[in-house]
Amino acid sequence: MGDHYFTERPETASRPGTVDLVLPDLHLRLATDRGVFSPDRIDPGTRILLETVPPPPPTGDLLDLGCGYGPIACTMATRSPRATVYGVDVNVRALQLAEQNAQTAGLDNVRFVRAEEIDPELRFDALWSNPPIRIGKTALHDLLATWLDRLTPTGTAHLVVSKHLGSDSLHRWLETHGWPTRRVASRSAYRVLAVTSRGTTRPASDEDTR
Repeated sequence: MGDHYFTERPETASRPGTVDLVLPDLHLRLATDRGVFSPDRIDPGTRILLETVPPPPPTGDLLDLGCGYGPIACTMATRSPRATVYGVDVNVRALQLAEQNAQTAGLDNVRFVRAEEIDPELRFDALWSNPPIRIGKTALHDLLATWLDRLTPTGTAHLVVSKHLGSDSLHRWLETHGWPTRRVASRSAYRVLAVTSRGTTRPASDEDTR
């Protein structure tokens, strides 16, 4: 089996490129390469997430889980310049690209690191992610459980998942395991889920009341 974007050190030959992330409030040109997630375009799920989530908290510690070459983390850092943003990934090539992209954009409030480099006591006021569904259900559930339990009591995670890759079953799994979850957006077969800390109450969303 060849390299996947969740390979730690891709052996796929490098072929650098760029993609443009254009949103109403920002325009970033991002360096990409083979062996990372969606190197030829901004993934549609990522774009839908960034177009539909509410603004991130203006301060505090924010997390992009599975950051790739950094479109989500760089957007968070741009929108919340007084916050500290962490981008986490296993793919070393992706982390290097993300760091380069943050430097190019002049963002000094974002750090791209391996998971074990983050202080285990650190808690996050927001988590945004286009999670790595293709690592398999068990690994995905373990990954999400680890990081969702590191939300602050008032923190919220926003996850974008394709309906065809199990967004509805993931929604049920999250609810069953104690994380209040609501669907806050649905577009082009993608679902954006808002997840709050265990023990909090799930507020109704517009989609819940339709």
